[in-house]
Amino acid sequence: MEDNLFELEDPACIAGSSVGSSFGADVPLAGRMRPGGFEDYIGQSHILSPGKLLRRAIDADRFASIIFYGPPGTGKTRLAELIAGKTDSAFVRLSGVGSTVADIRKEIAEAVQRRMVSGRKTIIFIDEIHRFNKAQQDVLLPDIENGNIRFIGATTHNPNFYVIGPLLSRSLLFQLESLSVEDIETLLVKTACSPKAFPDRGEVILENDALRFLAERSEGDARRALNALEIAVATTDESGGRTVVDLKSAEESIQKKTLEYGDDGHYDTISAFIKSMRGSDPDAALYWLAKMLHAGEDIRFIARRITIFASEDIGNADPRALSMAVSALQAVEIIGMPEARIILAQAVTYCATAPKSNASYLGVDAALDDVRSDRVQMVPRHLRDSHYKGSEKLGHGKGYVYPHDKEGHFAVQDYIGVSKKYYEPAEIGYELKIAERLRHWSVLRAEAEKE
Repeated sequence: MEDNLFELEDPACIAGSSVGSSFGADVPLAGRMRPGGFEDYIGQSHILSPGKLLRRAIDADRFASIIFYGPPGTGKTRLAELIAGKTDSAFVRLSGVGSTVADIRKEIAEAVQRRMVSGRKTIIFIDEIHRFNKAQQDVLLPDIENGNIRFIGATTHNPNFYVIGPLLSRSLLFQLESLSVEDIETLLVKTACSPKAFPDRGEVILENDALRFLAERSEGDARRALNALEIAVATTDESGGRTVVDLKSAEESIQKKTLEYGDDGHYDTISAFIKSMRGSDPDAALYWLAKMLHAGEDIRFIARRITIFASEDIGNADPRALSMAVSALQAVEIIGMPEARIILAQAVTYCATAPKSNASYLGVDAALDDVRSDRVQMVPRHLRDSHYKGSEKLGHGKGYVYPHDKEGHFAVQDYIGVSKKYYEPAEIGYELKIAERLRHWSVLRAEAEKE
C-alpha cells in the first residue's frame, strides 16, 4: 500500500462498532466522516507530507492566498477547513455559483472588523472559483495584498485558464490528485470501523472483493465511494447485529461510472492520445481513444487530430498514413457512432505503428521563420511567370530549364536565390528513399558547379 501522510492505525480492522454518534441520521455518510483533523485526512501526501511546501506554510502559518485544483472528491474543501482550524482563523465559505460581489465585499468588511477588534485572521474560501468572472476576482486583490483576508480557492478546472493573472501570482497553487485505490480502501475500512458511520447497524463488515470493487469503481472520488458504501449498507439486511456487504451489494450500490471530462479532460486526454501515437504505442493510443469515445468526444475532432498527426509526426516516412487519416475523417462523417469507433481504431493503430518523421513539419516552420525574420527573397527572373503578354520583354522565364527535358527529369538550376536547407528527411521508412534521392541530386549539383 502506498504511504500516506495519515495512515490507518489498524488496517486489519474491517468491522464497525455500534457505539452511538452525535451525527443525525439525515446527515450523509460523507458528511459524518469528514476528517476532524489532519490525522484523519487521507491522501495528498505529495503536498502534505512533512517538508512539503504546503505543509510548511500551514505549520508556519505563513500564507496569504492558496488555490487548490483537482477532481471532485479529493478533499479540497475539507483541507481548507482544516487549514483554518490549524491557523485559528475564522472560516467563511462562498461559492462561485451563487455568491456575488456584494457578498464578497460584505465578508471582507466583517474580516476587517474582526481583525481590528480581536486580531483574528479570516480565511475566505471560494468553491468553484473558476465560475467567478474577472471583475469578481479583482475584488479580492486589494484585501489579499494588505492582509485583511486570507484567500483559499478551489476548482476542478485548470486555474491557469480560469483565474486572473494577478490572483495567480499572489497564490500558492497546489494540484490535488484523485485518490489511489489504496487510499479509497483505507477510507472505506476506516469508515466501516468508525462508530459515527453507521451507529444503528451494529457491526459493518466489508468483504474483501466488495471493498476492492468499490475502491476501483470510485474513480479516486472519496465522496462517490462513501455514497456507494452508504447505499450498500442501507440496502443490506442486518443479521445477528451484523451487516455484511458482499460483492453483489457493492455492485448494485454504485452507478455506471461517468468521466470527469471538462476542458481539462478534453485537452489532457487528446494530448496523451497524440503522444501515445507519436511514441508508437498502439495500446495506449487505443485506451485514450476509448476514453474520449466514452466521454462523448466529437468523433470529427478526433479524426481531425489523427489527420494532423499523420502529416506532423509521420509525414513522408509513410505517405499512406495521410491517406488513411483523410479516409477515416470522411468515413466517420458518413457512418457515425457506434461503428465509427472501428474506423478510428484502424486509423489510430496504423498511425501508431507507422515509421515516424517530423521533417516536413520542421521544414515548413524553419522556412516560415526565415520569411518572418529575414529579408524576403525576390523570385529569380527565370522562375517568374512568363505566360502573359509583355513578360518576355521583362526577362521573365528567360533561362529556365524544363526538368522533364533532361535525363532523369532533373535539371540543375537555382530555385531560390540563396543557399537554404529546410527539409532533412529521416533515415526511416519511405523517407529513407527520399534521402537517397536528395543525396544523388546533391552530387549532380556539385558536379555541375565544377564544370
